[in-house]
Amino acid sequence: MEPAHVRADHDAPVSGRAREIGPELRAIRARDVRLFAARPAGHRRQAEVVRDLGGSRSRRIAHTPSSPPISCQKVSGAVGLVWHERFAGRGFVPRRASWSRYALAVSSFADRGFFRQGLRVFGTPPAGDDELASVHTAAYLRFLRELDGRGEGFVDGAQTPAYRGMYFRGALAVGGTLLATRLVTGGTVAHAFNPAGGLHHAHPDRASGFCIFNDIAVAVRDLRARGVRRVAILDVDAHHGDGTQAIFWDEDVLVVSLHEHGAGFFPGTGGTDETGIGDGAGCTLNLPLARGTSNRAFLRALDLALVRIGGYRPEILLVQFGTDGHADDRFSHLELSDDAYIAVAERAHALAHDVCGGALVMFGGGGYVPETVARVWTSALGTIGGFRMLGRDG
Repeated sequence: MEPAHVRADHDAPVSGRAREIGPELRAIRARDVRLFAARPAGHRRQAEVVRDLGGSRSRRIAHTPSSPPISCQKVSGAVGLVWHERFAGRGFVPRRASWSRYALAVSSFADRGFFRQGLRVFGTPPAGDDELASVHTAAYLRFLRELDGRGEGFVDGAQTPAYRGMYFRGALAVGGTLLATRLVTGGTVAHAFNPAGGLHHAHPDRASGFCIFNDIAVAVRDLRARGVRRVAILDVDAHHGDGTQAIFWDEDVLVVSLHEHGAGFFPGTGGTDETGIGDGAGCTLNLPLARGTSNRAFLRALDLALVRIGGYRPEILLVQFGTDGHADDRFSHLELSDDAYIAVAERAHALAHDVCGGALVMFGGGGYVPETVARVWTSALGTIGGFRMLGRDG
């Protein structure tokens, strides 16, 4: 059976006020480190840092249908990391080794002195069913709950295995993205990062590609309901965000994607002829990349993407920062280096300050080599936060 405190949280919406965990790291109860009990000794430091980040349950962030419209407020220098200890536990990717990327990343943030330099940490509650239902169908949510109860089978036929607690884990990822966007638009921080977000393959009525909920789409629905009219999404994951594109196909939401594209490569969508219809006509821009694409060609495509985003004049920029196009990662055939991802962070950050007062939110997305993911995320977060890369004692 799933623990009672987890079951009770299934229906709890992201409401009330966020409680900041940091900047100081706090100790928590021993039961909260159980996820790391079986890890080898080499993971001890990562476990300690992640344990310390989980020390406070967040309060709720206000969200009601009658909430007044919001506007993006400028806050200089503050960067927020949204977190829950379950991020570092079981994920949706069948390869268990990939789950450690969250613990490695948070340990790296600590080792590089980000928390000492002002990185703020906010605990996230799960999204509630009302928030999930802004994108996903009632029948699909029931289906996921049933699979969660059985704890076996596959969510999408063959790729994404079901397990007890998966609904809560998915709702946490969505809650983290809702929290990140609300922290930025509310002026609490200038930029935010949800490492568990970027689940861009999920459709309204089905899961796909290790994604059961589309967190970015839920956040866009929330932003628009709260008065933010122009939202731009930049997706640099190696795999096309077919779910996000489908959801906003006929809506005035700019969706720009750089991804590998070719015969037999998942998910098979994302051609240049896919541009949207109705209110969304021209709001989808796909910049497909060939196998073997390296930094130079990727950065040319990135510059085209940023020109289009700049012309759209968004009020907030959301970046799906998947790192699976890295040369170290065998989930794609791209040959990108750390420098390509640092350039994404640098240029997206500069553009956000140019066109939308710095309102920038980033999401972890794909990436299946934990050491590479942690290293790239650290460089990216250091870039948007202006953090110096200190040593443990620096």
